[in-house]
Amino acid sequence: MKIKVKAKPHRQEEVKINTDFIQLQAFLKFMGIAETGGQAKEFINDGIIRVNGEICTARGKKLRNGDTVTAFSTDYLIVNENQ
Repeated sequence: MKIKVKAKPHRQEEVKINTDFIQLQAFLKFMGIAETGGQAKEFINDGIIRVNGEICTARGKKLRNGDTVTAFSTDYLIVNENQ
């Protein structure tokens, strides 16, 4: 028996912040990718989250203007409104 799985199309979103940086764990909660800090920690530790194309396992990673976070077939481009 063959099972067909439809892949989600890859999306891109621009996320505007008005601070110098946002920490990765806080970003995941802010965007609704993770419902809780514990869930964000799991996603990060499980290697599901990529920052600038590389798996990131640092919850406190500072995301700055121009960084891209990839989670669940979506790229989130960080844009600092102050720059």
